[in-house]
Amino acid sequence: MHSLINRLIKVKNDVALRAALRFTGFMAKEIERKFLVTGPEWRSLVEAEIRIRQFYLASNHGRSVRLRISDGKAATLTLKFGSRGRERDEFEYAVPLAEAEEMQDFAIGRVIEKTRHHVSHRGRLYEVDVFGGDLSGLIIAELETPEDVPAAELPAWIGQEVTGDPRYYNASLALSDAPEAAA
Repeated sequence: MHSLINRLIKVKNDVALRAALRFTGFMAKEIERKFLVTGPEWRSLVEAEIRIRQFYLASNHGRSVRLRISDGKAATLTLKFGSRGRERDEFEYAVPLAEAEEMQDFAIGRVIEKTRHHVSHRGRLYEVDVFGGDLSGLIIAELETPEDVPAAELPAWIGQEVTGDPRYYNASLALSDAPEAAA
């Protein structure tokens, strides 16, 4: 597994890699917007929540390899490529939970602990992440959508948009000092 991960991180020709992965059918696009959350009103609208523990095995120049454990029951390996603001190439693979737990020993940076809350507003699903540990106080809402949502249609509890601000990428949160919003 480590050999595959290292080869994927070191790939210099992103265009060739993307073309090969599209051909094999394993590629997905992640198109999302991120916002800081400023108010508590969303809490009464929560439809579901997931406890997440995630960590990075590699991160380098717009590429990352992440392992996420959800509710202590399932694990997912995610490869992300690109740093074009709100759109990135993303690949996800189920991993046996015991192997994911073992790989945590190879984590770089901090292990991120957060609770993800699903909140619907005007027919759109917002994933509101409440961070714990060193990142306590940070609350980020993600909206996966290819369309531009006018500010008037955003919930009142949405604050500053941080889409494209690398300080708020989960890899940065794991590898760098916490942004001021979490301090």
